[in-house]
Amino acid sequence: MPRIDNEKFYLAALKKHGITSRGLNWSSDAHQYIRFEKILELMQDDLKDISIGDAGCGFGDFYIYLQDSDIHINKYTGIDSLNTICEIATKKTECEIIHADIIKEALPVADYYVCSGALNILTPFETELFIRNCFESSNKGFIFNALYGDKESDIYNYINMKTIHSLASSLHVKHIRFAEGYLEHDITVGFFK
Repeated sequence: MPRIDNEKFYLAALKKHGITSRGLNWSSDAHQYIRFEKILELMQDDLKDISIGDAGCGFGDFYIYLQDSDIHINKYTGIDSLNTICEIATKKTECEIIHADIIKEALPVADYYVCSGALNILTPFETELFIRNCFESSNKGFIFNALYGDKESDIYNYINMKTIHSLASSLHVKHIRFAEGYLEHDITVGFFK
C-alpha cells in the first residue's frame, strides 16, 4: 500500500501552484534544474543518438530543460501515472507521453531511463519495483535521483547506500556512478549495463 495517495499529493500541488515546478512539489526551479544537471553529468554518450524514457515525467520539464540547454536527443518518451499530468506534458513537449503505472506496467525500451523526483513518496518496496522496471527497460542504464540518508518519514522515502548497492547487486548492474553533495539529502545514481 502506498505511503500517501500519489494523485492527491500531486493534484493538490498543481491546483495550488499551477503548471510550475512547485506544482509538482519541487521547492524551486533551481533545485529541479540542479537535479537535471546531475542526471546529464552521469550520462557518457553523445546524446543526439540516444532515446530517453522519463519515468515519472511530470510536465515533461526534463525534456524542456534539454531543449532550453540546446541538447537534442534522438527520442524522448515521458511516462507518468496521472492522466492530468500526462495531458499537460503532451501539450508542453509535443512528444509521446504514456499514461502508465511504472511499478506495474511494461515500459517501452529506451537507451536510458531517467527519473527525477518520482521516487520521493514511494514505499521502499515500490521504489525497488520502479527501479527494476526502468533498468530492465533500458538498453544502457537508469539514472535517478532520490532523497538520501537514513531518515524516517511518514511522507518521504529516503534511500541509503546499503539499499543502493543491494539493488545494484540484484539487478546485476555492471557499473554505478554517483553525484552527491549538490543538495542536502539528495543523491543521483546511475545504474549502467
